[in-house]
Amino acid sequence: MLVRRILPFAIAAAIACPAWSQVSTAVPPQTIGTLSTDREPPTDLQQVQQLIVSKRLPQALARADEHLVKNPRDAQMRFVRGVILTEMKQTEQAREVFQKLTEEFPELPEPYNNLAVIYASEGRLDNARAALEQAIVAAPNYATAYENLGDIYLQMAADAYQRASKLDPANRQAGAKLSLSREMITKARGVR
Repeated sequence: MLVRRILPFAIAAAIACPAWSQVSTAVPPQTIGTLSTDREPPTDLQQVQQLIVSKRLPQALARADEHLVKNPRDAQMRFVRGVILTEMKQTEQAREVFQKLTEEFPELPEPYNNLAVIYASEGRLDNARAALEQAIVAAPNYATAYENLGDIYLQMAADAYQRASKLDPANRQAGAKLSLSREMITKARGVR
């Protein structure tokens, strides 16, 4: 599968996810914090981001949880917490975080995108497609969701051609299309 990008809101460095996944790290511009200066201490979010970038995920999670005790509705920190959980391979908990964010903040496309990446990694392509379509409804210009949706459709096409080939092994067209779709998937992975 090719779906990409589970990105934390304001983290510049890409977070490692399955080879096919592209996680969303973009945050709607109005929610991105400013960089700290020498005069101001870093915000909690900046501290967590620094811990993530330095691959200190357990500490980042603890710091995020500490912040969320005082600020339970902080969508950015909750989102980043979901990304941390994804990185720590705690998929069920990450899915919960992103699902709740989509319910409480349906206007944010990134949680839908990251939820879609989790669904795709589990082979739940219909769920991934639906989540990406919701991301696009929330933000019609969200390019990452469109790209990920294309990857989902490509994988769904390969799955359909494979099924057709198994049902009718003599069908050369289905076999050729299966080969072509697999080649496209392989090439798309190389683009990353």
